[in-house]
Amino acid sequence: MAGMTRPLIPGPGEPAAGSFAARPFGTWVRELIALAGDHVHRPRLIAIDGRGGAGKSTISERIADVVPATTIVHTDDVAWRYSMFDWGDAMREHILEPLHRGLPVDYRPAAWHEHGRSGSIRIERGTSTVLVEGTGIIRDELAALFDASIWMQSDAEEARRRALDRDVASGVNGDREAATAFWDLWQEEEVPFFARERPWARADFIVAGTPVVPLAETELAVTRAGE
Repeated sequence: MAGMTRPLIPGPGEPAAGSFAARPFGTWVRELIALAGDHVHRPRLIAIDGRGGAGKSTISERIADVVPATTIVHTDDVAWRYSMFDWGDAMREHILEPLHRGLPVDYRPAAWHEHGRSGSIRIERGTSTVLVEGTGIIRDELAALFDASIWMQSDAEEARRRALDRDVASGVNGDREAATAFWDLWQEEEVPFFARERPWARADFIVAGTPVVPLAETELAVTRAGE
């Protein structure tokens, strides 16, 4: 079994999920893909939301490892040097709506041009599944464009610790003092955004991003929304 469990205390305003159960990862992924369905002219689109440090990137990579022809889109790339949460129009116009029309995506956000960031967000033809992961992706204005959605519920203090350790290690937000200041600024926008959008109530699955039940390496803790 992987690690010790601890009580999961969600973030501000977020209700604790129902009863989590250990599920084989492969079995759960097949259920997720079946729920998202098959689409003749476009990829299936799955949203993965959660607070900073909840494990969104990790579960996205695990899914992509077992579902062929999967592309991961990070909301941080759309939001980069643009806005913490006010990027819904850009996501819809440049990524989600083209995918619904069966088009490939090659999107270079304006901030990338302005600040000299190279490359672009690319999704090739023939992609079977697109996972869009990031804090704030499950929102009312985009809900109709996704086939399935996952909320990563995490213990608030553990998620904070993970996020700060990650940011300090990468240097993305400076040293620990600067990273902590950025986290506090982020919280000032995240808390009211989630209070308004309540993404956990819209999600098809809620997955524990921090331990709540003993798990083997090939399992995850999951519940259906509303259970």
